[in-house]
Amino acid sequence: MLKRFYKGDPLSAAAASPIASFYRPNWIEVDLAAIRQNLKILRRRISPRCRLLFVVKAGAYGHGAVETARGTAGRRASGLVDWLGVFFVEEGIELREVGVVKPILVMGSLYPFDSYAAAARYELRPTIASLEGAVQLAEVGRILGRRLPGHLKIETGLGRIGARGKTAQKIIDFMSRSPHLKLEGIYTHFACADTDRGATLRQLELFEEACREARGRGAVISLRHAANSAAALRHPQSRLDMIRPGLAAYGLMPHPGCAFAPALSWKAKIVFIKTASKGTTLSYGAGFRVKRPMRVATIPVGYGDGYPRLLSNKGQVLIGGRRCPVLGAVTMDMLMADVTPLPAAGVGEEVVLIGSQGAEEISVAEFSAWARSIPYETVCRLAARVPRIFLNA
Repeated sequence: MLKRFYKGDPLSAAAASPIASFYRPNWIEVDLAAIRQNLKILRRRISPRCRLLFVVKAGAYGHGAVETARGTAGRRASGLVDWLGVFFVEEGIELREVGVVKPILVMGSLYPFDSYAAAARYELRPTIASLEGAVQLAEVGRILGRRLPGHLKIETGLGRIGARGKTAQKIIDFMSRSPHLKLEGIYTHFACADTDRGATLRQLELFEEACREARGRGAVISLRHAANSAAALRHPQSRLDMIRPGLAAYGLMPHPGCAFAPALSWKAKIVFIKTASKGTTLSYGAGFRVKRPMRVATIPVGYGDGYPRLLSNKGQVLIGGRRCPVLGAVTMDMLMADVTPLPAAGVGEEVVLIGSQGAEEISVAEFSAWARSIPYETVCRLAARVPRIFLNA
């Protein structure tokens, strides 16, 4: 940490700044207390018997997987989370190597198949989406002399991965007979839980039919799960034995009666101020021409950090508690904003790109709408080069 170098010298005051451990003033703040509170709200909406799998894939939706997992599934946060969900084996290994011990489901289709050995070594639960996958996992179990758990993915309408019909039956029969496999769970994924109730209930019906078929064939299933955030909140009958929230846990899915709090804020500081005269052009392509004298702030944030170029001459930032429009093309590392109404704004002034400042707020939903995107993509595309500061860790 750079902070140690400041001790006892004239820069010691700067060390108290939230950017003391990095130089470029562009950072993301993640409030782990907000995530914990959101998980408590979700807990209150499910039965005591229903388990909660917290989805932390894609770097915990851009929030930072390691710290988010530690802050919600660590020993000090017992009772909040029963399982964690990742997409590929390396994500699960990363959590194991920092001491996370909760059960971890790998929700993607494992390939190449030798990744099953790594999953077993780190006690990760793989998704089984094909008979070949089940055979490969059984072989790993035979070599290790252990019975390995897996979760069968049933395809009901999303169309990505999963087994259905006779293929699903063959997998169930194989896993039930194998001395090296345990059919721990069976699950599916909804396509339209937030938009189409009818389609969601049809998927749920297909899934429950598959579960009945599995039990009719002698399978013992500990966990049936289907509900993401939207389904868990809007379709109580889909909660089954476990829910798998992501967006709601990060405070990015408003829902009536649920005071979910956004956990992520994106901030920076002004690094340059100039007065642009009439006729001056700004940024690449001369995409903005000044029509009157104006004060322009340069902010060290660009599309290399995940701020979409689509927001050129379109986005807004918060400075001094008010909205300031983005001027000209967003570049790889910098953007410019109009601070003419803020004569006191200067170098070092805080800028909020996502989050609140004073009475104003730029939510992830609003930011996403400007970029013709969705909250999932917005937070997942925030670059790893932007430092994360974890509050209430």
